[in-house]
Amino acid sequence: MTQRRVVFLVFPQFQVLDLAGPHEVFTQTERWVPGGEGYAVEIVAGRAGAVRACNGIDVAAGSGVQQCEGPLDTLVVVGGPGDREAADDEELIGWLREAAGRARRIASVCTGAFLLARAGLLDGRRAVTHWAACERLARAHPDVTVTPDQIFVHDGPVWTSAGITAGMDLALAMVEEDHGPEVSRAVARMLVMFVQRPGGQAQFSTQLAAQRPTRKPLRDVQAWVADHLADDLTVRMLADRAGMSERNFTRVFRAETGLTPAAYVETVRIEAARALLETTDTTIDAIARLCGFGFAETLHRRFKHTLGVTPGQYRHHFSRTG
Repeated sequence: MTQRRVVFLVFPQFQVLDLAGPHEVFTQTERWVPGGEGYAVEIVAGRAGAVRACNGIDVAAGSGVQQCEGPLDTLVVVGGPGDREAADDEELIGWLREAAGRARRIASVCTGAFLLARAGLLDGRRAVTHWAACERLARAHPDVTVTPDQIFVHDGPVWTSAGITAGMDLALAMVEEDHGPEVSRAVARMLVMFVQRPGGQAQFSTQLAAQRPTRKPLRDVQAWVADHLADDLTVRMLADRAGMSERNFTRVFRAETGLTPAAYVETVRIEAARALLETTDTTIDAIARLCGFGFAETLHRRFKHTLGVTPGQYRHHFSRTG
């Protein structure tokens, strides 16, 4: 088996993490596979030479798109604030459309999905992008089925991912497809990734999805919830701890976090269950009790609804104890 050729397409004002994260996943794979069976990674742009990312870092593109010829294994388009200008570059989009025809699979990270869509490569497919751009993608490209609640989507030969670090999850999933779960888990551990997340997982963690409240009583309630997940966390109990009426507490909490108190509590419980499944051998029944779900059946139902997999499936794929 020869090395798989992976080509990253960058453009002015791209997001450097969209490149660096997945790039590192592919290059680190060399440690865990027989010699010559990893990935040969290249960076291309409209023209060879330095391409400035949105944070001011210059990245060297080894070749321009017109010099990037021959068969490709994986073609990855990064995202970033410059995606609008890149999507209007007819030469770039024309090359992307042509190159996709000689690639085994194509992918985008974050708003790189707009370039794939502009090239017609997402028509009739499911796709995702950064949560803040999902509505824009759906509005601009009605032939694309946008799935905003997933961190990455695999639809046939086309892969798309949500914002920034989700590109690493996508790359790990590709490594797993190519080399198996043992290699992908080894790479994830080497990169000290908190979790190798399944594609169906919601884009937000609790800390990202829920804005940190400006009011100290609400921050105190959030901290208390994390330490008392097994309790009966009713809205009345939380309101009492905040020194507010139920009605006022619910209104203020939602205004400051974007979530209802009940939705916040369930999200924290799900994430606590995830952490226990990933890092311990605690039984699913015990995890259900510790995290406030009461019974394994309830945990199973809520886990499946939120993440798209069962607790057992999640542990099988993402446990770091085995």
